[in-house]
Amino acid sequence: MARPSPSSYLAAVPPRAACVYTSCYCEENVWKLCECIRSQDRYPLEEFYAVFISNDRRMIPLWKQKSGHGDEPVVWDYHVILLHVPGGEQNFIYDLDTVLPFPCPFEMYSAEAFRPDDSLHPEFHRKIRMIRADLYLKTFASDRSHMKDAHGKWQKPPPSYPCIETADSKMNLDDFISMNPKVGWGSVFPLVDFVYRFGRQTDCSPSLKGQ
Repeated sequence: MARPSPSSYLAAVPPRAACVYTSCYCEENVWKLCECIRSQDRYPLEEFYAVFISNDRRMIPLWKQKSGHGDEPVVWDYHVILLHVPGGEQNFIYDLDTVLPFPCPFEMYSAEAFRPDDSLHPEFHRKIRMIRADLYLKTFASDRSHMKDAHGKWQKPPPSYPCIETADSKMNLDDFISMNPKVGWGSVFPLVDFVYRFGRQTDCSPSLKGQ
């Protein structure tokens, strides 16, 4: 199968500036990207995955973030990006918080934003929870309570649209941030496995729990 190149690849969503975006609400930004992809019908929704990045200590460094300074990483408690696996060898990352291209070739994002775990202290080693986009749209719910302080005030302004909820839940964000594979949806594995698997993509489709 032909390898999609960054120049020939057609983005699955509008340009970055036209996407629904709220700073510090990355999980909802990615949910909105999934919703947009479903409505546009340019690619099968099953080719996309919501990717939660965190660890047991909820301290994960990422580089090339808009809130960073110079070449210093930003240490998040978690971050969420969107992965597109179009079927060839070249995969793409959508991250509305990065200064890298949008979308960004997987290898570029991995080298520039992730960087190797073996250069980090073990407490900063990162894990991945990967959920197919159609499942993410069906299961994710957030009442945004994690963004309020002890007095009930917003730490960061919330999105203008209503909270995302399902028939079963109004708040299950912690199940997605958790890197316990026995909790929540999708599959959990170390970042190094994620980079190896999708940076050297074969024609085999990912086999993920919860499809």
